[in-house]
Amino acid sequence: MESLNPTQRRLHQAAFRLFAERGTSQVNILDLAQAAGVARGTVYSNIDNMESLFEAVAGQLAAEMHERVSKSFNSLSDPAQRLANGIRFFIRRAHEDSQWGAFIHKFAMSTPALREMFSGQATTDLLNGLSSGRYTFRQEQLLSILTLISSGVLGSIFLVLEGHRTWREAGSDTAELVLRALGIPPQEARALATSELPVLPSPD
Repeated sequence: MESLNPTQRRLHQAAFRLFAERGTSQVNILDLAQAAGVARGTVYSNIDNMESLFEAVAGQLAAEMHERVSKSFNSLSDPAQRLANGIRFFIRRAHEDSQWGAFIHKFAMSTPALREMFSGQATTDLLNGLSSGRYTFRQEQLLSILTLISSGVLGSIFLVLEGHRTWREAGSDTAELVLRALGIPPQEARALATSELPVLPSPD
């Protein structure tokens, strides 16, 4: 991930909070300066414009989550367990950090970096599962399956943020239903979806 100096990190953290709360069109330079506790001149000297700042914030968020999930898979080879864990990692994090969850829920479908965060590792694991016989689907269905997974995760994040479901309930149900759609037998899908979820490794 691109390294940031302390001022840039402060601006990114403030921008992340503002974007999660208000969306991109309702945040301006003055808002950012006030939220970060810096002068407007400091903002101008560290960012080009709000659009590029949003892309940078989204890119940093996506890279950090991708790195942490990938590290958690280092000793895990079963594509079904990797998928069950990956789905639940995102939903649990939305519970642990509601601003993170709100940011993902608002922007995941419209921001390339966030779409890649969902689809990059999942694509590899889906294809590995298909080639090994772990999953049963037609390869031309891959894009639809990725959409099913990301939509299910985002819907579950919404349920958690709104207090309708706990992260464990929403995460396990989503993981179980996705695995069953991929051809995993019901009892095994439930077992994988309710297995103990490890702590996400810290980013480097």
